[in-house]
Amino acid sequence: MTDEAGVSAHPVVKMGASGAPLSLYHLLDPEVLANPYPLFQRLRTEDPVHWDPFLHAWVVTRYQDVVTVLHHYSAERTPTPEQLTQMGLGSMNPIAQVMVKQMLFLDPPAHTRLRSLASYAFTPQRVEVLRGHIREITNRLLDDVLSQGRMDVIADLAEPLPCIVTAEMLGVPVEDHQQLKAWSQDFAEMLGNFQHNPDREPRILKSVQEMTAYFRAAMRDQRLHPRPGLVSSLMNAQINGDRLTEDEVIANSIVTMVGGQETTTNLIGNGVLTLLRNPPQLEKLRSDLALVPSAVEEMLRYESPSQHTARLAPDDVELGGKAIRKRQAVIAVMGAANRDPARFPDPDRLDIGRADNRHVAFGWAGHFCFGAPLARIEGQVALQKLLTRFGGVRLAPGAITWRHNLGLRGLTELRVSL
Repeated sequence: MTDEAGVSAHPVVKMGASGAPLSLYHLLDPEVLANPYPLFQRLRTEDPVHWDPFLHAWVVTRYQDVVTVLHHYSAERTPTPEQLTQMGLGSMNPIAQVMVKQMLFLDPPAHTRLRSLASYAFTPQRVEVLRGHIREITNRLLDDVLSQGRMDVIADLAEPLPCIVTAEMLGVPVEDHQQLKAWSQDFAEMLGNFQHNPDREPRILKSVQEMTAYFRAAMRDQRLHPRPGLVSSLMNAQINGDRLTEDEVIANSIVTMVGGQETTTNLIGNGVLTLLRNPPQLEKLRSDLALVPSAVEEMLRYESPSQHTARLAPDDVELGGKAIRKRQAVIAVMGAANRDPARFPDPDRLDIGRADNRHVAFGWAGHFCFGAPLARIEGQVALQKLLTRFGGVRLAPGAITWRHNLGLRGLTELRVSL
């Protein structure tokens, strides 16, 4: 469903192989996915605005260029049902019908209309009120592992915390959070990967249909038994007498659910792993918990939960000395921009006290993640509680495995001893 389809026809060429082409496609190699930063450095250094013939897209890796793309290029990149039918992918039309209504894939004025309604529920002031409640949920989750002396940070904390909080924010039953997570992971796989995987298509299609039915039922229930939450807010909001359609409410409830879960799970998991791999910084943080907010920002920069996103050139433009044609796909690699030495001194060093840290992990400008205030608080609370409730956290023996999601960087599990 992304702009870059057909990649799976190409074999993976090892980065170290003689004459290996420079391509973002190398992320399909598990070794590169585990540490993509040497690849990003090569791209930034050798060809910062790079035409990638495997992906049929431009790949942009310098900080300032990534900001330009995120700020000025078009987000309307999802194929319409009609376009998919012409491509012989008509079976995916139910997915396209949802995605073309999601604010993630819209430009102004349609994007502005939707975002102004949805983002109201996620202002820093409104979200800060939830901090105490998020502490309660985190403490409850940690109580469950206290006596075991070990935990899987992903399964025991990083997944359930944002799942529960997101369900509450949406105004749907919290007991549904595990089902919501399963749907979210399926949708995120489609958002984060370059290649069209026909083997996964039936499962993703089923998940989208089930999510659509779930939120349609939630809207019916809201009409009978109103309760606070984003679903209700989207249903009842008006701008100059204009209301969202039922399909728009459903589509944007889905994208909010996915965004609220996947990136926050990755923030917590990636952040804990990063600290465990940097013991001096971990001890510095443990001795001064006032550094937790800046530590979370540094984790977002250092191991960005969202690594890249696609845009379309709005016109024939020049970027980095390259001529980009109108409507050509451009992949902005936030994970590379956040390690750009021209913007961040000593970028490959973790520095939890880094002062000037305007990373692009949450995007930029109009499409800056409106859930960022909530994600930050969840990350801060999870980190602080891990440090204060357990005298020591150590990596358990075993391999570290990253999810096979090229755009949404996260771990399959993170086992630690307490």
